[in-house]
Amino acid sequence: MTEAPAHDEAHGGGLGTRLNWLRAAVLGANDGVVSTAGLVVGVAGATESRDALLTAGLAGLLAGSMSMAAGEYVSVSTQRDSEKAALAQEKRELREDPEAELAELTGLLAARGLSREVAREAAEQLTARDALRAHARVELGIDPDDLTNPWHAAGASFLAFTVGALLPLLAIVIPPASARLWVTVLSVLAALTLTGWWSARLGSAPTAPAILRNVAGGALAMAVTYGAGSLLGAAGV
Repeated sequence: MTEAPAHDEAHGGGLGTRLNWLRAAVLGANDGVVSTAGLVVGVAGATESRDALLTAGLAGLLAGSMSMAAGEYVSVSTQRDSEKAALAQEKRELREDPEAELAELTGLLAARGLSREVAREAAEQLTARDALRAHARVELGIDPDDLTNPWHAAGASFLAFTVGALLPLLAIVIPPASARLWVTVLSVLAALTLTGWWSARLGSAPTAPAILRNVAGGALAMAVTYGAGSLLGAAGV
């Protein structure tokens, strides 16, 4: 008798959560690459001083990573508060009018393709097992055991931005003055190609347009800041 092949595909909300975190990490790294590259290339247009480039790059890295972390913390904290408020309201409704909530759960399951009879039976079984969890997942799309964590989000954003920002920072300060600009530009464009491809793959989207948008945006940012730096440097500012 031939055994059925193993089926290792992940299911449930955990996969979606992990993909969202991974996508956020890729985008955070992309922001670190673009913003820091624009900053150091702009400074490079005004001066060849390695110390000035290092100072500007480090300042941009720290400011950007802290800003990303703080913004993500505030955003995810607000989301978590909303989730907790929705769960508290659902718990109150279950306590005050359980029959109406059972009917609501039945309707939600029926709307997903179950017959009315099967939906009613499933709703009764889910309610008997854990009414709040059933309503949280089916009605609200929330996993009570896996609420968003603002500290995790802040840490991930800080780390992703920092990793992305290190590339243009190192590329602008390590090579000799004659090569540092082109090394930085080529390194950044290669990194943007990679992050554009990866973000498209994570979102199951066409890769070519994503890469083109990413690379074009980064190239434009560097061109604008380099032009501004060159003008300021020529003016003696």
